[in-house]
Amino acid sequence: MFRKTLLSGIDQFNNLPKNMDVKVDLMLDYLQLLIKWNKAYNLTAIRNPEEMVSKHILDSLSIASRIDGQYFLDVGTGAGLPGVILAILYPERQFDLLDSNGKKTRFLFQVKTELNLDNIAIFQCRVEHHSVGPVYDGILSRAFSTLHDMVKGSNHLLKETGHFYAMKGVYPDSEIDQLKQMEPGYTVKEICPLTVPGENAERHLVVIGKN
Repeated sequence: MFRKTLLSGIDQFNNLPKNMDVKVDLMLDYLQLLIKWNKAYNLTAIRNPEEMVSKHILDSLSIASRIDGQYFLDVGTGAGLPGVILAILYPERQFDLLDSNGKKTRFLFQVKTELNLDNIAIFQCRVEHHSVGPVYDGILSRAFSTLHDMVKGSNHLLKETGHFYAMKGVYPDSEIDQLKQMEPGYTVKEICPLTVPGENAERHLVVIGKN
């Protein structure tokens, strides 16, 4: 049942990799783990599995063709969104998943183990305390914080040529104005309207880089 919904949504995206069968299987395995663990761990407020397909999996896939690089950090990853889905889609890229919530990181360790995702690493800490150095090509967030807080808290982790990729709902005018005032070394490079199959709500991806 969920496979049909997921495949229908994937068909509406352009520029996704070919031969998605194995990847779709893994995404559905992830969905089953999310459904199971959500009952005890409250990983997401969405309880309807059909909604999870569009609001979580397809929403994560909506930025897939827009990220550039090989090494990414998903900050405030929660249940692993969008990081787990993108790691399944791009097994040749590395995705570090960071969250301060122990229940969520325990779930992510289970996902990594059961799905054999060798291209993800999991960190339980606040982003300010994550000190791997400026190594990431891209830092991702999905409803994690304001643009200013995202940049301020994690700019020490981004390569000079890297980008922040912030997934937002409605066009974040006030957050963009705040970023300009508070972080003059960074510029909004692009704001991409996103289309998520099965969803009518506004979605945007804000891409931020150094001046």
